[in-house]
Amino acid sequence: MWILSLAGSLEKEIQMQFKKGNGWKACFDEENDRYTAEYGDCRNYSLYEITKEIYDKLNENTSHDDAVRAIYNGRHLYMAVDDRCGPPYTIVFDHDYETIAPWADVIENGKVWPDELTDAAVELFESEKDNREQRRKRREKRNETHSDNNGD
Repeated sequence: MWILSLAGSLEKEIQMQFKKGNGWKACFDEENDRYTAEYGDCRNYSLYEITKEIYDKLNENTSHDDAVRAIYNGRHLYMAVDDRCGPPYTIVFDHDYETIAPWADVIENGKVWPDELTDAAVELFESEKDNREQRRKRREKRNETHSDNNGD
């Protein structure tokens, strides 16, 4: 399907279906056959890539706790934390989060963790195991670029 933009050019309409509940929102991107979800508020925010099965379980009657538990089983893409136990911070697990979930209202809190710290957390925490492969590939690419820039 094509639509005419305000600038007068033809653009492909992006087909997305949304589900929304108390403190969470989920999306099915028909064009890319991808499911994503976010939950949180202005202090703490998380964005995930989820499965169709998780998406299908969510509806407006799903409690906040049940929705968060279900979404948490997806692949973490982005997280912003301001829990008042220390300085606020943001972790970018997948730098393609904006492409994966262009609809998301991401929140940034404090400084963004450096890639090396994020890599270490992904390797350490079992809850982030779904990010290991893409983080390892990104780290390898970073190391190759670093080696090229140093003339190695």
